[in-house]
Amino acid sequence: MAKNPITKTDYKILTFLMSNARISYLEIAREFGISGAAIHQRIKKLEDAQVITGSKINVNQKLLGYNVCAFLGVKISYPSKHDSVKNAMRNIPEVVAAYFITGKYNLFIKVFCADNDHFMHMLFNKILKIDGVSYTETFMVLDKIFERDINTEIPVKELIESSLK
Repeated sequence: MAKNPITKTDYKILTFLMSNARISYLEIAREFGISGAAIHQRIKKLEDAQVITGSKINVNQKLLGYNVCAFLGVKISYPSKHDSVKNAMRNIPEVVAAYFITGKYNLFIKVFCADNDHFMHMLFNKILKIDGVSYTETFMVLDKIFERDINTEIPVKELIESSLK
């Protein structure tokens, strides 16, 4: 079994960053009683090892005018079309997430649109015109109950804490 190259200090740094990705290296360094440069080097090591793959800012889509959220199950006509469909989905700005899945559909996507007319235009003039898409089923979001971010939820923190023992 390969040795985990991440130290207890690295896990603690990740905990700080997962709670607040905008925290300064100096603030983290103060918590550890070490230099900001040492924290910077450790974070750079975590980025180079692809443990940290980026950071993001979450925005409220409704406040930006995107009032319709939907999930679509997408059936792809032939396995040979998977790559071309995947690439076409990347070129549709309304598609914010796409997953290859098992079951009735081959692909499950999440979209944001301004309104129902925008959604209908996107569906009929973009998604259903992709060569290889045979049909879709739409699941309109009526209300978001909650959305977990794996980076800040208890299961990940528990995993980190258990690795420190």
